[in-house]
Amino acid sequence: MGRSRSSSSVSKRRYFNPAYYLKKPKRLALLFIAFVAASLFVWDRQTLVREHEVEISQLNEEVNQLKAMLEELKSIHGDAFKLINNRSTGPSKKVISEDPIDIHRREKVRDAMIHAWNSYEKYAWGNDELQPQSKNGVNSFGGLGATLIDALDTLYIMGLEEQFQRAREWVANALDFNKDYDASVFETTIRVVGGLLSAYDLSGDKVFLEKAKDITDRLLPAWNTPSGIPYNTINLANGNARNPGWTTGNSILADAGTEQLEFIALSQRTGDPKYQQIAEKVIEVLNKTFPDDGLLPIYVNPRSGTGSYSTITFGAMGDSFYEYLLKVWVQGNRTSAVSGYREMWEKSMKGLFSLVRRSTPSSFAYICEKSGDMLTDKMDELACFAPGMIALGASSHEHADSQKFLALAEELAWTCYNFYQSTPTKLAGENYFFHSGQDMTVGTSWNILRPETIESLFYLWRFTGNKTYQEWGWNIFQAFERHSRIETGYVGLKDVNTGVKDNMMQSFFLAETLKYLYLLFSPSSVISLDEWVFNTEAHPLRIVARNDGDISGQLEEQTSRSRGRKEGQFDE
Repeated sequence: MGRSRSSSSVSKRRYFNPAYYLKKPKRLALLFIAFVAASLFVWDRQTLVREHEVEISQLNEEVNQLKAMLEELKSIHGDAFKLINNRSTGPSKKVISEDPIDIHRREKVRDAMIHAWNSYEKYAWGNDELQPQSKNGVNSFGGLGATLIDALDTLYIMGLEEQFQRAREWVANALDFNKDYDASVFETTIRVVGGLLSAYDLSGDKVFLEKAKDITDRLLPAWNTPSGIPYNTINLANGNARNPGWTTGNSILADAGTEQLEFIALSQRTGDPKYQQIAEKVIEVLNKTFPDDGLLPIYVNPRSGTGSYSTITFGAMGDSFYEYLLKVWVQGNRTSAVSGYREMWEKSMKGLFSLVRRSTPSSFAYICEKSGDMLTDKMDELACFAPGMIALGASSHEHADSQKFLALAEELAWTCYNFYQSTPTKLAGENYFFHSGQDMTVGTSWNILRPETIESLFYLWRFTGNKTYQEWGWNIFQAFERHSRIETGYVGLKDVNTGVKDNMMQSFFLAETLKYLYLLFSPSSVISLDEWVFNTEAHPLRIVARNDGDISGQLEEQTSRSRGRKEGQFDE
């Protein structure tokens, strides 16, 4: 037994002796093959382990990113979403996952708002507007804190609570309307009254409603005219109202027809009907001589209430009159009490179609201006609100021609986007001319951070779900970041061809441009168009059904008499 164990041990040890293999090459080859196979096996196992480790690391990283995004959404939107919907008592809605690209872009827009606001706070607090390059504030609107009030709802919607609270304290303790200043009734209404009412609707804080009532009461003497068409300028301290000399005594159409949303909302919130009554009387007067094509000249005589011979345009001084015809109907929740507004708007859209031409060679659709029987191939960037307005009108009402209108809205939006893309800075000029064979050329070449094109992209994205509109908006935002952002805020451009900068951060950049960009990358539930309507300064006001049957009923009756058999038609 002992010998047998010794012999076995010697036999096994020979396999570890190199001579055993060197004597017979086959044994060496087998050993090499075995070594290679073992090495490959070990290497394969190690590779798999490493790959699994990488995959696990990547998955952990993605989980952490998703957690970070969730926390980001909570921090950015959590309170804002709850506050915006604080009147909803229904069951919680299903959470729909968001595109990370939208979240990233929305955060970049929010960062831009923080940069703009911090610059305003640092250099122009309480002033109307910031001059970023000279690092000081200017009172372009009589010292009413226009930028601060214009930005209230943007701060709220973006969840910037600390900034909102500081602004709220200024409104409560420092805002004073007793100014010996000739204020624009139009600008004061859309920026200050609209901004305060929106802040009230969002937050429920009555300090905003009280201030809105205060400033509106100071504006009311402007409506003391023989026709009820308001003067465009009023002294906030003594109530003296007048029209500027350059209008030869006439009132401006857009100025007279762009208080209805705010004044109706103020009457609804305060229970005092006088604001709604004086604002709706303007539409009642204009409706008496409203033409079949729904197009009015930009000058209106405040004594007779009739139009004076002047340009017809969807650009400067005409634009928001047509916008408010539609939006008062939306604001009233599309009830029969406000149907007269819708009918007037449909007439105006028939007139708009008559002004549409297409360029050569690229067939860009554009809206001409009209003087008498003459059409001018010119379109303001301001008129780029029209695609959004048309989309809102087409999508808010079942109508045989709704698709035709939506198609026109998309064509016009493409033209407006190309206002931006056609310049070296990728920022749009103030207006454009169209020439046969040359498409579009910049007329007035400045850019003052206007929102109208982005506004229309927002509406079209909401109604079509086409992410192309988000891409266009992102491209425009990046152009603003490249050419308008400086260390102390945002500035416009003196020339979109050279990129030379000006020295003004317009209040509407915070109120409109950044807000519409932010909403362009937000879920449709944020400021739902089923619950809110935007005034012309992008201040959202809550939709409240109108069933009062008073002055709006009179408007409906008059419109019915004037329209004949053309009820509700989108005829060209």
